[in-house]
Amino acid sequence: MTTAARTALRLDASVHHERIQRAAAEAAERSVDALLITPSPDYAYLLGYHAPALERLTCLIVPAEGDPVLLLPRLEEPLARHALGELVEEIHLVPWDETDDPIRLVQTIVAGSLRVGLQDQMWARFALRLRAALDPAELVEAGPTMSALRRIKSPEEVDRLRAAALAADAAMRTIIGERLSGRTEADVSRHVRDLLVAEGHDTAGFAIVASGPNSASPHHEAGERVIESGDAIVIDIGGTRAGYCSDTSRTAFVGAPDPEFAALYAVLREAQAAACEAVRPGVACSEIDDVARGIIGEAGYGEAFIHRTGHGIGMETHEEPYIVASNQEPLRAGHAFSVEPGIYIRDRWGARIEDIVVCTDAGGERLNTTSTELAIVE
Repeated sequence: MTTAARTALRLDASVHHERIQRAAAEAAERSVDALLITPSPDYAYLLGYHAPALERLTCLIVPAEGDPVLLLPRLEEPLARHALGELVEEIHLVPWDETDDPIRLVQTIVAGSLRVGLQDQMWARFALRLRAALDPAELVEAGPTMSALRRIKSPEEVDRLRAAALAADAAMRTIIGERLSGRTEADVSRHVRDLLVAEGHDTAGFAIVASGPNSASPHHEAGERVIESGDAIVIDIGGTRAGYCSDTSRTAFVGAPDPEFAALYAVLREAQAAACEAVRPGVACSEIDDVARGIIGEAGYGEAFIHRTGHGIGMETHEEPYIVASNQEPLRAGHAFSVEPGIYIRDRWGARIEDIVVCTDAGGERLNTTSTELAIVE
């Protein structure tokens, strides 16, 4: 990752200072004495840059009371100071040398803590050593604390998600406007990745191109299958732009659609539109899933809808809140998530429509604006 990509998500220092304060307050509310945040989206959310995840421990320590401490290898200190900018004045940097034991340094910094939250993606090599070093402190997940901060997007975060969505839309419009038959899935997938970057993404995270019977596999990996006339094609693409993710899916058909597939797709399109329309504050995440699943089930395709209706999105492609039957959490303004029902008939074909939607006080705002009509391609 380039330095530009690492720092593209940086906001004003006051924003990151406020986020760290909120993290400390949220930790205190949950009776967590300190958060240990290693390089991850949580780390980038708080500090505004992506630190390299190395075998050498880098750890932001956010105590419920007191000043935050950034423990890091001395060779990473210049990068951190540059990336933090004015925020460096708010954080106590503790660089450690190659002969130091950073686990013991953490032990000293959080001495006396009874409950310590570990970042969810912390390497096992660090988590296991910390468990031994911090005993008898109780180690808990930092995830619930950080999710409470990250799940509600600020207006600036929504702007970044919107820009990422529009860039993905531009790539999608280009690809479904091209001739796809006679090309391999892998060739089209590589082209999509190039288009995502050309349209302003910093990284192209994924480009699912699933044709013919492969379209019935939601997470198919594009291979050497040649796209043919009569194929359904599910195209699911996304990446990151200025630290925030895009994710959109459209379905195409090569040539005149089979009437059976056209009927299936009409049901899917109705379900996806109804689920988007149902978004508003106070509606449970499970209800959005129920809307889409109900329409698909009534049409006889219930068993062919094999995944949840959506997932939250932000600095990660998949984050809270999840739009699934088991999640009773009410939507709030600032929640951003996908609405992506799908219908998959094994060994025949599949279809999916995916938009990123933001819950606002006035209802749901679709960030993806490309047509959801079945794309007819050559």
